[in-house]
Amino acid sequence: MQKHLVKLASVLCLSASLATTNAQQKTLKDAYKDYFPIGVAVMPQSLRGDEAKLILQQFNSITPENSMKMGAIHPEENRYNWADADSIVAFAQANGLRVRGHNLCWHEHTPKWLFTDANGKLVSKEVLLKRLKDHITSVVSRYKGKVYAWDVVNEAVDDDSSRLYRNSLWYQICGEDFIVKAFEYAHKADPNAQLFYNDYNTERPEKRDRVYKLLKKLVDAHVPVNAVGLQGHWSIYEPTEKELRDAIVKFASLGLKVQITELDISVYPWEKNVRAKTASDIDKYTPELEKKQAEQYSKMFRIFREYKNVISGVTFWNTSDRTTWLDHYPVPGRKNYPLLFDVNWQPKKSFWEVVNF
Repeated sequence: MQKHLVKLASVLCLSASLATTNAQQKTLKDAYKDYFPIGVAVMPQSLRGDEAKLILQQFNSITPENSMKMGAIHPEENRYNWADADSIVAFAQANGLRVRGHNLCWHEHTPKWLFTDANGKLVSKEVLLKRLKDHITSVVSRYKGKVYAWDVVNEAVDDDSSRLYRNSLWYQICGEDFIVKAFEYAHKADPNAQLFYNDYNTERPEKRDRVYKLLKKLVDAHVPVNAVGLQGHWSIYEPTEKELRDAIVKFASLGLKVQITELDISVYPWEKNVRAKTASDIDKYTPELEKKQAEQYSKMFRIFREYKNVISGVTFWNTSDRTTWLDHYPVPGRKNYPLLFDVNWQPKKSFWEVVNF
């Protein structure tokens, strides 16, 4: 009897060991293979060494974080910097990854030459739209068939709730026509690409309703916009479950697919206009914060799974807490811990909440 119990205990220990091993082998892309692609934002240096191994293990889609932005890829009117974007696309093709292009038209990371003439004065609407067309045609055509989706227009809705459009130079010179034309130019360059309008705070009701107003105008005018990107720069404090559900349902009612395009969950309140470090700020990833973050990630992905017929992709904005755009932003000197993998590229509690469902 004792030998039998020892043998049974040995079998149970082996089973437990195998279960642990299997759990450790579970990956994001495998867990969501029946739901939607799981992506990550990358830079060329991300695609080497241990980080590249983690990316290939966990993700099946990548987004160039900065390499396709206008300032990086088209710094002068007659000069393009293709090397970084080309290297990312080549890595994706060599490893069977999808690529999201980010982005074609934005008020930031836009080179000065685009808006000005030889004398430094603002150009006409006709000149600016021609430059936009040339840029979009060149970039989209180069990656036709290799980039399946583009963030065509990024963040054109104002943060000021009394305004619909951001008062950028794009808007000052072209009015709302630059939005329409950007989608038309992109569609002509690659008719098969999925074309996104991409923005942040899309779950806050007042911003959500204004983004919806813009998208409805585009859809009603038969502008070739296929989908909406909810950036997903969230925190352990927001959005609520109702806010997220309401946003997904509202945008999907226009017949658009929805993607979470730039996901991270800050351990601090997420406010773009915070500039000064306050006494309440901390720079330590405490067990309490880790628990709250895991709960928020669990909630978000439960909702994503429920809307898998609408959500066509989820992309994290950076690979791990080792390097994230939220470090020192918006509070200088402050470290953030917004992702599923820690500073040593190891899975956090949030990771297991996301893959074990």
